[in-house]
Amino acid sequence: MTTTDIAAIRAVLQHSQDAWNRGDGAAYGACFTDDATDVTFVGTVYHGGAEIGRAHQALFDSFLKDTRLVMEILDIRRYGTATAVAVTRGEVVKGTPKKLGKLATYTVVRDVDGRWRIAAVQKTKHKAIMEAISFKFQPATRPSR
Repeated sequence: MTTTDIAAIRAVLQHSQDAWNRGDGAAYGACFTDDATDVTFVGTVYHGGAEIGRAHQALFDSFLKDTRLVMEILDIRRYGTATAVAVTRGEVVKGTPKKLGKLATYTVVRDVDGRWRIAAVQKTKHKAIMEAISFKFQPATRPSR
């Protein structure tokens, strides 16, 4: 993976975070492909950048008003010349997060115009207690890294 591609992938994730932080649904949706899939933390599935942007604008105007998306990229792996998977840890907050307790897996693709865009994202909450119980009673479930 070239440093240019890594920078472009990081940039599209940063653009999505910036759009969220401005409460700009259209700009948020523009970070996604026309046929993208967004599986939200609550399990809602949105399809396509336009729908993702429209729905998030409604959220930014209500439940998510004045929130910030805090995101840390944990890993980016490239698959072929036009696909990458990024794993992030983050949180949606109104102040300073105490911890980054949500994980998201992004599939990012080089779109027809050559720009990297999000083709899919799936978000989940990290459940540390359940994870610790699993590791204690089934140590083989612990990841190697």
